[in-house]
Amino acid sequence: MKFKSLTMAAAIAASGLAGLATAPSAFAQAKEQFFPVLVYRTGAYAPNGIPFANGYVDYLKLVNAQGGINGVKVSFEECETGYATDKGVECYERLKGKGATVFQPLSTGITFALTEKAPGDKIPLITAGYGRSESTDGNVFKWNFPLTGTYWDAADILLQHVGKKEGSLDKLKGKKITLVYHDSPYGKEPIPLLQERSKMHGFDLQLIPVTHPGVEQKAAWLQIRQNRPDYVFLWGWGVMNSTALKEAVATGFPRDKMYGVWWAGAEPDVKDVGDGAKGYNALALQHGAEPNSKIVKDVLAQVHGKGQGTGPKDEVGQVLYMRGLSAAMLAVEGVRRAQERYGKGKVMTGEQARWGYENLALDQKKLDALGFAGVMRPISTSCADHRGATWARVHTWDGAKWNFSSDWYQSDDSIIKPMIKAAADKYAAEKKLTRRTPEDCQS
Repeated sequence: MKFKSLTMAAAIAASGLAGLATAPSAFAQAKEQFFPVLVYRTGAYAPNGIPFANGYVDYLKLVNAQGGINGVKVSFEECETGYATDKGVECYERLKGKGATVFQPLSTGITFALTEKAPGDKIPLITAGYGRSESTDGNVFKWNFPLTGTYWDAADILLQHVGKKEGSLDKLKGKKITLVYHDSPYGKEPIPLLQERSKMHGFDLQLIPVTHPGVEQKAAWLQIRQNRPDYVFLWGWGVMNSTALKEAVATGFPRDKMYGVWWAGAEPDVKDVGDGAKGYNALALQHGAEPNSKIVKDVLAQVHGKGQGTGPKDEVGQVLYMRGLSAAMLAVEGVRRAQERYGKGKVMTGEQARWGYENLALDQKKLDALGFAGVMRPISTSCADHRGATWARVHTWDGAKWNFSSDWYQSDDSIIKPMIKAAADKYAAEKKLTRRTPEDCQS
């Protein structure tokens, strides 16, 4: 494993701010809010993992450049997982004792493993746009926060979109929809929702797993050519996504009938496919590429402009960079919210931060003030709802950039909430957990 650490003193030394660097002992003695950062800058998924990590770290640097969290400086340490569950657990064990505020695994497999560990260690997990869908139920999953939506939300919204294209969801009856999915906990997550909707609307659902890392898909696309589905949903990650698009070109499957989840809709997924990727669609987890947003301008001016940028300047504002940046913002704002209860200007423990994530109240005014106008919609969590928002849009690749091609959608909780409760109840029974009461939620 590779580790990378930043403390405020190190940041000052690197920036060449001599006036501040004259008193490093003051920073060494100061308490800092520590954020462990699980990354994969190496391996098959690095092309997608790197921009996310760079956006995440740049946001933490921006927070320090703007004075910290109500004056509390931020520190962090990276740990390389390579997207491997065992390495992710090693990173967690390595960093949890350093005053960890929250972990963001960026892997559903790692999330499943850490879900068993976090309650005992009293450290929250943010899984923004991934992880266990049933962990929305905070009455059972006290320490998990699938903020901004789950894969059940994503699958539901994709079906709403193609249903709208056909005229209504009922018009999907008799249609063929193929899910090409990463054969891992991540790729399997949307299946229960798709199966439930298939029963409701009468479409034929075909499931085609793709073995890690996804570079061999010829057999999968031969099946697709033979079965001639009306739509293909792509639940890929890393090289699997571009490989799928290349195979679609080779087999003649129209890209405008392909829809990726929000982890299969970024620049690395399409840039090497050339004109063959034109017309390909994917979900956007609220934001898309946002090069003109205020938050991007702030990062360019206050982080990259000071020589502190983590990666290349030209990636700032791209889809996965924005995903990492937004995830870091959620981590920081949970701490800021916790300070309102436990003391402004104080370092929050993981347990205190957990309360902040469970009581997020990011309205549009707050988001706009943070620089996220037009990038994110309000997020409000509670004991019962650890998602906080379920908004998404579709964007389409035009050969050079992503463009939004739909209005906003929200997933249908009349379908999803009963599924969440049933799955959460099953988990609680297996683990012998008692549901939290309203009184429990006050603590």
